[in-house]
Amino acid sequence: METIKGTSELRKREKELKRKKLKNNIKLFFSNKRAVFGVSILAFFILMAVIGPLVYDYDHFKYFLGPRVGKPTEEYRLGFDELGRDVFGAVIYGTRASLAIGIFVTLIIVFIGATLGISAGYFGGLYDIVIMRITEAFSIIPTIPLILALSAVIGQSFQNIIIILGLTGWPSTVKLVRAQTLSIKQRNYVERARAVGASNVYIMAKHILPNVFPLIFSNIILLVQNAIITESTLAFLGVGDPTIPTWGQLLRSAREQGAISAGSWWLFIPAGVCLVLLASSFVFIGYGFDEINNPRLRRR
Repeated sequence: METIKGTSELRKREKELKRKKLKNNIKLFFSNKRAVFGVSILAFFILMAVIGPLVYDYDHFKYFLGPRVGKPTEEYRLGFDELGRDVFGAVIYGTRASLAIGIFVTLIIVFIGATLGISAGYFGGLYDIVIMRITEAFSIIPTIPLILALSAVIGQSFQNIIIILGLTGWPSTVKLVRAQTLSIKQRNYVERARAVGASNVYIMAKHILPNVFPLIFSNIILLVQNAIITESTLAFLGVGDPTIPTWGQLLRSAREQGAISAGSWWLFIPAGVCLVLLASSFVFIGYGFDEINNPRLRRR
C-alpha cells in the first residue's frame, strides 16, 4: 500500500515539474524580442488567411476586371495582373495557400522522418543500414530536379505538390532523429523498461518519442519555412496548380511581363514582401526555441 502511495506521489511530482518547466519555457520564449516579433508576423498572416477571404471577395477565374497589368485604382488597390485579375485578392488568397503548403508538407515530413529515424536508431543492425543508405541516396539527389520530374509524372495539382514536397523533404529529419535516438536508447530508463518486458513499440512511443519530440519541434520551424519557399520557387518556375493563386505565381507573372523594367511594382513587391516576411517569421521564432534548447544562449 505504501509502495502504491509512493508511486502516485512520484507521478504527481513529475507532472508538477513538467508543468513548471513548460511555464518557464513559455516565459523564456516570450522574453525573447525576436521570437515575439516572429510570432506577431505569423499571427498577422494567419489572420489574413482566415479572415481575409471572408471579408474580401475574390475569384481567381474572373478575368479582365481591369486592364492587363493595370495600375492600382481606388477599388483595386494593388492593380491587375496580365489577365486583368485583382492582385490584392491574389495576395490574400496566396497567404492561405502558402500556410497550407507549410503545414501539410511539414506533417508528412515529420511523420516519415520520426518513424524512420526512431526505428532505425532503436533497432540498428541491417535495418538501420538499409534505411540510412536509402536516406543518403535521397539526400544526394538535387531536390528541385527531383521535384520537377515527379510533378511531370503524377501531375501539378495542389495536393500533388504537397505530397511531392513531403516525400522529398524527409532525409534531414531522419538523420537528426536517428542521431538523438542512438543516444536516448542507451539511457538507464530505457534499459529498465526493456528488462521488465516492455515491447519495442511501447519503448519507442513512451520513452524515446517524448524525448526526441523537442528536437523535432524545433526542426519544424525550418521545415515549414523551407516548404513555403520551395513551393514559391516551383510556382515561379511554372510548376504548380494554376487554379489556386500563390505568391510564386505572382512573381512568375511579374517576370514574364517584365514588371521590374516596366515599373509595374504591384506585380512583384507585395508578393515578394509577403514571402520574405512569412519566411522570416519562422527564423525569428526559431531564435526563441534555440534559447530554450541551448542554455548558453540565454541572457544572464
